[in-house]
Amino acid sequence: MSQMKQQIESRAAQLLRASREMIKRTAESAGGTPPMGSVRFGSFRRTTPIAESFGYGRGGTRIGRHYVNRFVAAHADDIRGRVLEIGDNHVTKAFGGDRVTQSDVLHAEPGNPQATVVGDLATGQGVSTDTYDCIILTQVLQHIFDIHAAVAHTCAALRPGGVVLATNLGLGQVSRYDADLWGDYWRLTPQVTRRLFEEHLPGDCVEVASCGNVLTATAFLHGLSLEELTEQEIDYHDPDYPVIVTVRARKPLQ
Repeated sequence: MSQMKQQIESRAAQLLRASREMIKRTAESAGGTPPMGSVRFGSFRRTTPIAESFGYGRGGTRIGRHYVNRFVAAHADDIRGRVLEIGDNHVTKAFGGDRVTQSDVLHAEPGNPQATVVGDLATGQGVSTDTYDCIILTQVLQHIFDIHAAVAHTCAALRPGGVVLATNLGLGQVSRYDADLWGDYWRLTPQVTRRLFEEHLPGDCVEVASCGNVLTATAFLHGLSLEELTEQEIDYHDPDYPVIVTVRARKPLQ
């Protein structure tokens, strides 16, 4: 009798293990949550990134830059007339084409050979009002401590009908290079980005979106390249994991 009981208990244990394994496989194949203790971390099980500095030097396309360029390309027609960019004008040249009649580069300090304007978005010093048809701020606002003032002066610098195209980190490592030079202060959600621009422009003139998901956020933090993910993985949008936050804001015609 005791032997039969042991056989029954052994069989029950086997069935339980088989059932748990089936549940695990079903959950993983459906993209669900695997049971605790069954997650396979693989190359991610480390306390240092796979590649530092956002993946510079790893080869391939940087994930954050892909999202930034995709946004700018979608609004390339806005890059026209007199255009202002910060630090250099590589975005203006890459996407503006012959629509651009004058390309200005703003730098906070003298000495940048590419700069045509020495000024400060935070204080407004050197930044003309009602001047630009387009202002490009790709990954800029996160490095300005007085971000409210910077947005205010940006909006004021637009001509009526002018557009600002801005991108910012929603999730991401500290940029040590920028932090040591002038600061790395903010990671912006879509909600706060909208509020920043709606303080100065009507709500229907402000378009805010985000790019990314938990996988691309993880890959981005580890400095992996775009080519290491599938197109479907890159394009999947989960608003709770905004790797890059984008805004297109237009100054109304008067």
